[in-house]
Amino acid sequence: MRLTLLLFSCWVFPLAMAQDVVSLKSKLVQGGFYIGQVKPGTGVIYKGRSVRVSEHGRFIIGFGRDAQLRQTIRLIAPGGKKEELRIGLSKRDYKIQRINGIAHKYVSPAEKVLGRISGENQRVKSARQFDSVQKDFFAGFERPAVGPVSGVYGSQRVFNGEPRRPHFGLDIAGPEGAPVIAPANGVVRLAESDLYFSGGTIIIDHGFGITTSYLHLSQLKVVDGQKVKRGDVIGAIGATGRVTGAHLDWRANWFDVRLDPALMMLE
Repeated sequence: MRLTLLLFSCWVFPLAMAQDVVSLKSKLVQGGFYIGQVKPGTGVIYKGRSVRVSEHGRFIIGFGRDAQLRQTIRLIAPGGKKEELRIGLSKRDYKIQRINGIAHKYVSPAEKVLGRISGENQRVKSARQFDSVQKDFFAGFERPAVGPVSGVYGSQRVFNGEPRRPHFGLDIAGPEGAPVIAPANGVVRLAESDLYFSGGTIIIDHGFGITTSYLHLSQLKVVDGQKVKRGDVIGAIGATGRVTGAHLDWRANWFDVRLDPALMMLE
């Protein structure tokens, strides 16, 4: 279904008017994002949060798996005038996956490891809170690994007959040790070889709240704080953490909002 912009503010310009080329385009669906262009100096507010705007007036806002279909973005012109930009999203249907054979310790972790899990979750959350000035994500993303897609964003997984939270990544199956590359420029914000659920894990910051994550890695080739370029080998596919076989679980976020990484790839 084609997407509809319900109200277009007089301060929002077509992307073609940007001073440099924008490769990544808006995907107005649940799990997608909106890339806007406003007059430089305009304030952008979304859900009470001030959104970073570039010197040329560009910004990005992400929408979660179950985001409301009608979204409102508030704009404040340099002179103080306020307007609203209303955007319509398309609703998505998600697949149900039934997976058996998962070790009980991963489906229902023992009480003794709950503290470890909580601490790791906080570290992951902190790595996704950077509001950096680099604009690497605007150039779009390449696929980080070679192999068939074995799991998709938004699917509901049922482990050993027990429904679990939705899956928020794109799974790419491949042999253990196969290379994983950085799909875009960025800065490594977390590189950890042994997280309880995700095993070998890397999180890369691409600017403006956009991060990508790489889970279940067998090898890590980068460290915290390292700058990476598109195409750099950052790790290797593995079967660490909660898995039934070797694969890469690739994820994307706008701060805490989980996006569909498949939508971030260049067409």
